[in-house]
Amino acid sequence: MSIRFTTVLQALVVSLALVAGAATGGGARAHEGHSHGAQAPAPPAQAAPRAEAVSNDFELVAVAAGDRVRLYLDRFATNEPVTGADVDVETPDGAVEAKAVGDGVYEIAAPWLARERRHDLLATVTAGGTTDVLALELQLPEQAAPAVAVPAAAPAWLANLRHHLTHQGPVGAAGGGFLLGLACIMLLRARRALPALAILALTVTLILGTAALAHEGHDANESAPVQGAALTAPSASSLERARRLPDGAVFVPKSAQRLLALRTGVTTIAEHRRTVELPGRIIADPNASGVVQSSVGGRLAPPPGGFPNLGARVRRGDVLATVTPPVQAVDLSDMRQTQGDLDQQIAITGRKVARYERLATTGAVAQTALEDARAELSGLKDRREALDTIRRAPEELVAPVDGVVAERAAVAGQMAAPGTMVFRTVDPDKLYVEALSFVGLEPGAAATARLPDGRTLALASRGAGLADRNQAVPVQFAVTGSAEGVRLGQFVTVLAPTGETLAGLAVPRSGLVRTEGGAVVYEHVAAERFEPRPVRVEPLDAEHVLVAGGLGAGRRVVVQGAELLDQVR
Repeated sequence: MSIRFTTVLQALVVSLALVAGAATGGGARAHEGHSHGAQAPAPPAQAAPRAEAVSNDFELVAVAAGDRVRLYLDRFATNEPVTGADVDVETPDGAVEAKAVGDGVYEIAAPWLARERRHDLLATVTAGGTTDVLALELQLPEQAAPAVAVPAAAPAWLANLRHHLTHQGPVGAAGGGFLLGLACIMLLRARRALPALAILALTVTLILGTAALAHEGHDANESAPVQGAALTAPSASSLERARRLPDGAVFVPKSAQRLLALRTGVTTIAEHRRTVELPGRIIADPNASGVVQSSVGGRLAPPPGGFPNLGARVRRGDVLATVTPPVQAVDLSDMRQTQGDLDQQIAITGRKVARYERLATTGAVAQTALEDARAELSGLKDRREALDTIRRAPEELVAPVDGVVAERAAVAGQMAAPGTMVFRTVDPDKLYVEALSFVGLEPGAAATARLPDGRTLALASRGAGLADRNQAVPVQFAVTGSAEGVRLGQFVTVLAPTGETLAGLAVPRSGLVRTEGGAVVYEHVAAERFEPRPVRVEPLDAEHVLVAGGLGAGRRVVVQGAELLDQVR
């Protein structure tokens, strides 16, 4: 074997050793603690140290923040903050009275938090004549290990060389190792052992040293912290935030619950009347509404005060408009001829009355003849005035009932046909709801209606029709409560009882969340934990639904703020 071939072989061996050292030593140090297989999902961000306790009346959560402990006190059943309570806490340093700092929020000084990691607290709560003793176990997390000081930054040329040596691929690393090995062997054969050892030491130091300085689980090219930089802990605001947990539950700190105004209710099984949902719309009470129409065709004209505006209050008998009937040419000619005849007869009769008056003084004409002539003259004048009135006086359109103007189709100068609606007046305090029912309803039973904006109306039955309409029976209800903001023709959903009874859990509609998978309610399983529960529901009334499956009795269910809770991610 020649000397040149032996030299090349030795160089290959050295290069393989260098590459293997870089791959095993540096790689193991840079990725220590990480698995290259399937990784488990990262746990959620930890909240501030806290403890909770519950009783039949109260729910208490203690949160450690610095050298103080904040206490959140709520009603157990409703999750309503308890204000004005007396809270005395037995701490390692003795009894301390908590000071109110917010809506159901109390606070105590806790210098003893720094001495130990586990603390047993005993809180005595007195509110509204009720006193409870709640035990709390506050566990603080382990102290974080001190940060390792990072050596001072290396010179630029050394850092650049280190980067090139440690960030090459397998081919580049093998080539570089081969050249370095060949250089070392040539120096050794030339009896220059010291330079060869120096090159090897420098190479190994650059490769392994860079890998050791790399952060655990990170590459060496990632920016390292500056020497002496302090490692800051997460802020309290980032810890006290609502978040959805991997199992689908929602963690909501008490501080966030107050912002979301979350309220709960305890479910109970009871007998409820079965109801059905019916499509309906708002109509006017026939006894408190009316239309204004013209009996004869004519030209519309406003009254002295002008046409009333929409929504304006009117009284029964108020003039809303006038209609001047048109006169045809033939009728006008006949009227003029009649007027001429009447004028002639009035003149003749007038002269006869004057002559009779002179003769009556001498007794030549009887007094009765004079009176007859005067009566005839008066009748002729009345006929003449009536004929003039027909030509001049328009028809007055008056309001039939007290109320407001709901519709208006009046324009000055417009020709109104006989029977055409010009105005519609409605009493807004007397409205009806008409619905179509496909099942039999309980006669005379009260019902409720739900508006599109979520408001509800109380209804009283006013009867059902005997003739089907679209294979359904029309039923009418009177709005008994306030109907402010309700409009005629507005569509509503009527919930009317059928007379049957069902056993189940009544849950407010505000606590129901509609999702792609169906209906969901959120159960308050812990002080700051809410879990979604898929349920099967049936309509009960305008404000409640009946849970027919998926939820048991005695559960705390969110009845206010469920939609906001469902948006937490």
